[in-house]
Amino acid sequence: MTNNLNYDVIICGAGPAGGTAAAVAARAGLKVALIEKQKLPRHKTCGGGMPMSVGKWLRDLAPDAFVESKVSHVRHTWNYGDAHLASINKPDADRKTVLWMAQRSTFDNAIAQSAVDAGAELRDGLAVRAMEIEKDRVVVRTSSTGDRQTQFVATARHVIGADGANGIVAKAANLRQQRRLAIGMEVEFPYDWNSSAHPHLRPEIVHLEYGALKHGYAWIFPKADHLNIGAGLLPPRGSQGSDRSVRMALKQAIFSYFDLFKLETDRERLRFHGHPLPLWQGKEPRHAADGKVLLVGDAAGLVNPLFGDGILHGVKSGAIAAECIVKGCADRYTQCLHDELANNFDAALKLSYFFYGFPHFWYQNAVKHPSGTPAAMRLLAGDLTFSDLFSFRLVGKLGQQFLSLR
Repeated sequence: MTNNLNYDVIICGAGPAGGTAAAVAARAGLKVALIEKQKLPRHKTCGGGMPMSVGKWLRDLAPDAFVESKVSHVRHTWNYGDAHLASINKPDADRKTVLWMAQRSTFDNAIAQSAVDAGAELRDGLAVRAMEIEKDRVVVRTSSTGDRQTQFVATARHVIGADGANGIVAKAANLRQQRRLAIGMEVEFPYDWNSSAHPHLRPEIVHLEYGALKHGYAWIFPKADHLNIGAGLLPPRGSQGSDRSVRMALKQAIFSYFDLFKLETDRERLRFHGHPLPLWQGKEPRHAADGKVLLVGDAAGLVNPLFGDGILHGVKSGAIAAECIVKGCADRYTQCLHDELANNFDAALKLSYFFYGFPHFWYQNAVKHPSGTPAAMRLLAGDLTFSDLFSFRLVGKLGQQFLSLR
């Protein structure tokens, strides 16, 4: 069976970027189709941590719909020792902030449903098989993930690619042919907070470990009924390592957290989830020349090259893409996106070379500095930019110390 429908916008992928784009476009009165490969809600591999500032971009979506815990402190470690517990707020902060922890299955579904409430048509359980850019429209061909015979063919004036690091939209539009991928791995470990035996395993504390991985870090993110325990590698350009060696390094970093907190489980039965993280690597086209196809979120390579986070930037890009289409300036989308993100991400990319090249120096002198964690949280939230950071007295002083050691 084949369905053939026409839309103003077709959005491929119902993650935070795609769902936000669908909601913004539908609220403006456009006819929108939101296509998702799996039936919602669905599992999505992701730590699920985000700054509460993301709420400013999620109109009409209350935090209670998806936030499972609110983090106020970070416990940093070097090789699982030399611990430093820090508040994410300065003691004299006028406005206290928190980090939101969510499961992506709940978060993504909540955004998609807000788009439906605004008038978008959700077509989940459909996989995009092909996309063709024609003179005055784009044709998207999909089929059911459970039955390839059930086809859905649709056309639109614009398509937004929100289908992730390995999505089909970017390939079909000849965009992002050169990518730099980080890799993340995680397990979701059931945990009862009422019987928590360790004083530092608490729902308001995130754990970050810097010494266990070269060019990466490990984490524990607290959720309502489990711990998201993971590790990620953000390799420098040109680095090489076998898939097996990378997987083993990530697994060992995760197992070390189990050892540290004496979390007992049958390790052979743990289910590991891996996922690629498309890192920002500079300015490049994020839309096709005529503005018919636009990329957002991971499909656009908007993962912070220092922190490895992407939810806030995905949400921002989805809103910007939809607004450009609504205003009739889709051919200016790349410039609008770069105006919002490029200078900040370019500075983060430069800083990442120093941080991951000499992590112990930065751990001792920046991470453990009294202002280190609050500054990092302001960077994560977008209240402070990496460009601004280079002018701070602390960074200048650290730079002088660093150069004196060379």
